[in-house]
Amino acid sequence: MNPFSSGTRLRDMIRSIRACKTAAEERGVIRKECASIRDAISENGQDYMHRNLAKLMFIHMLGYPTHFGQMECLKSIASSGFPEKRIGYLGLMLLLDERQEVLMLVTNSIKQDLNHTNQYIVGLALCALGNICSAEMARDLAPEVERLLQFRDPNIRKKAALCTIRIIKKVPDLAENFINPAASLLKEKHHGVLLTGVQLCTDMCKVSTEALEYFRKKCIDGLVKVLKDLTNSPYAPEYDVSGIADPFLHIRLIKLLHVLGQGDADASDTMNDILAQVATKTESNKNAGNAILYECVATIMSIEYNGGLRVLAVNILGRFLSSRDNNSRYVALNMLMRAITLDSQAVQRHRATIVECVKDSDASIRKRALELVYLLVNDSNVKALTKELIDYLEVSDPEFKEDLTAKICSILEKFSPEKKWYIDQMVKVLSEAGNYVKDDVWHGLIVVVTNTSNLHGYTVRALYKAVQASSEQESLVRVAVWCIGEYGEMLVGNAGMLDMEAPITVTEAEAVGVVETALRCHSWDLTTRAMCLVSLLKLSSRYPSCAKRINEIILHQKGSLVLELQQRAIEFNSIIEKHEKIRSALVERIPVLDEATYNGRRAGSIPDVVSTSQGGLPKMPNGLAKPTSAPLVDLLDLGSDDMPAPSPSGGDFLQDLLGVDLSPSSKGTNQTQKNGTDVLLDLLSIGTPPAQSNSTMVDMFSPGLDNKSSEGILDKLTSPSVPSAQAPSPIASSSMMDLLDGFGPSSSTPETNGTTHPSIVAFESSTLQLTFKFSKEPGNPQITLIEAQFSNKSPDIYSNFVFQAAVPKFLQLHLDPASSNTLPASGNGSISQKLRVSNSQHGKKSLVMRMRISYQANNKDVLEEGQISNFPRGL
Repeated sequence: MNPFSSGTRLRDMIRSIRACKTAAEERGVIRKECASIRDAISENGQDYMHRNLAKLMFIHMLGYPTHFGQMECLKSIASSGFPEKRIGYLGLMLLLDERQEVLMLVTNSIKQDLNHTNQYIVGLALCALGNICSAEMARDLAPEVERLLQFRDPNIRKKAALCTIRIIKKVPDLAENFINPAASLLKEKHHGVLLTGVQLCTDMCKVSTEALEYFRKKCIDGLVKVLKDLTNSPYAPEYDVSGIADPFLHIRLIKLLHVLGQGDADASDTMNDILAQVATKTESNKNAGNAILYECVATIMSIEYNGGLRVLAVNILGRFLSSRDNNSRYVALNMLMRAITLDSQAVQRHRATIVECVKDSDASIRKRALELVYLLVNDSNVKALTKELIDYLEVSDPEFKEDLTAKICSILEKFSPEKKWYIDQMVKVLSEAGNYVKDDVWHGLIVVVTNTSNLHGYTVRALYKAVQASSEQESLVRVAVWCIGEYGEMLVGNAGMLDMEAPITVTEAEAVGVVETALRCHSWDLTTRAMCLVSLLKLSSRYPSCAKRINEIILHQKGSLVLELQQRAIEFNSIIEKHEKIRSALVERIPVLDEATYNGRRAGSIPDVVSTSQGGLPKMPNGLAKPTSAPLVDLLDLGSDDMPAPSPSGGDFLQDLLGVDLSPSSKGTNQTQKNGTDVLLDLLSIGTPPAQSNSTMVDMFSPGLDNKSSEGILDKLTSPSVPSAQAPSPIASSSMMDLLDGFGPSSSTPETNGTTHPSIVAFESSTLQLTFKFSKEPGNPQITLIEAQFSNKSPDIYSNFVFQAAVPKFLQLHLDPASSNTLPASGNGSISQKLRVSNSQHGKKSLVMRMRISYQANNKDVLEEGQISNFPRGL
């Protein structure tokens, strides 16, 4: 026989394909076999049609096109014999899907087979319909499937239930037709039918509110009884899995109770006893039992509150954490993260076990446990948990240190009970993982140090000892060098000693040596080297006896390949050698940095000049409150020409930290004050506007310092320069406008009274919309009246609704009380509030506003913030 004739057996074709040594050889075999099958189809030969369809299905599974055999599947389905129908339906399910139009031709055949007297043919039709049913087929064949839910044979009822699940997913509107038949399946004794019936009811509850309410009223008691009988049933070998009677049915029943009990107090009360019984009677030493317990815990956490049950559920999760199985521990950690929002005290009892999971060898468990520990921290346990985490930081894997360090630093910043403890712990973290600490963290430590004058001596001594032991930690070196430069005399003189502190002996030469070592060992890091040079300049005044040595160290940098370090070395050398009289004044200790301002900038919070119609600021999630003392000018004021230059204590952290006077000199006639654009550029660490001939010192603490880019180096370390008196070029103004999305000064627009301005959507999120309508006072174009309308797009009612806004200094804002503090759900009402804005630079600058909206939804505080910059021109 021809090896590629239509009469070739399936096993021979498979053997030929597997014998191929190359992909090209396999394609050749497949091509010849497909040609043989096409010839048989064209000749309309029926002798080997079932064999050809079986070959096509195998070829299809290998990924080759088999569309030419689709019509043969339909012909086989239309035949009268069971073997032909079986291979035809199998081919239909494999070779076709619901997106193909040819499927419409088989609808009538399936309908006839659903009404066939042979139950096996009915079963074939139900299987096919359950796998490839489209929305059109679902509407046409739903009555037949509904009838088969009451069929005498349990296998047909089971397949009809599975087919119904497909139908209601394709056409949810048909779910109400199946409510009563589905409810009758819950009374079945046959476990297979009962299992599919429970799954059908669960899916119907998800797509139909009517079905959900019906099952809550009519079926809860029956489900509880079924689950109780199943839990207490004797040994049944046909359903037994690891000594547990039908765990699959257990889990399906509990999942249905989960759906029915969520948000319904009466239904939850009905199922409390049986859930407690399942949780206490199920053995946890087998995987099947653990699966039931996990689903039981998930249901307890989701239904209405029952304190005793939740404690029991958390204790079960605690047993999971003690298991040796990684999967059990991982799912327990996931569930505990949900449980902590419901019953924090119950989770706190397992704190020691959770902390041990942070030290697990499995990376996924470590990461999940660390996230859970972070949620467990509060004011009462912060010291104990932090000690555990820092102790583990010493021995943790390098790939895990970054996440662990970030969490520890966040905990220290949020929950630190006192400044000394915060400084001690940060020094430990910097000593163990300073290379993994982000820039804003050690910046924040420096800000805290400047605000604790009684701890200056203690801090510099602690950092001195730490940097000698861990000189390779970059962030530790930076903080230590900065503190030695600022408080070097306290280090040498043991000033500011605390009662429990042991004195240390440090000479001036040793202190200078630490900075010199840092400058030499961290030669690749530009920021560290720059900070070392500034520290040496300050020490030249604090340690006069070492001034010559310091000058020699600085002179070595005159040959640096980095132009900025070269320039800085020359300038500092000049200060030491030629300006000894003013040197002490130049390198005075920096003023106290504004901690609230720095924290506000880090958090991106709204500054302190805030107009509000109601109460104070809301508390943020995780126990944080937005700072209220950050100056408004830092975020919103884009600079007016008549504003005075900011003082060093006003928040210019680089100027304060480095002790370098960055303000323009008073000499010369062409020198002008920095305009608002320059101030903002410095604040954002962007660089120098194109209009200036020289570059400006940029915040050395800004992240992303590029050691390889000469432009980045120049932007970060050039010497102070004098702004040109020349007006900014159009290019500079355009780039500034692009950067700020229209925050810059707008072109002058003439205003005439009576001009109408279109309303705008000022802010929109997935749940909230804010619309502004504008009007003008006759004869007073500087005044703009705004009517704000708030609408709620979510199904939840918002209470304690508060709207707050902030504007730059050239604007004045007045808020009238809102019409209500409760915002109805689903757009069924709105809150209105009137605003009055006065623009002192009308025609020169456009309106701009930052806003914050706080409210409560489902007893949870929600905070939304935004920036409004799409005001119509001319306001």
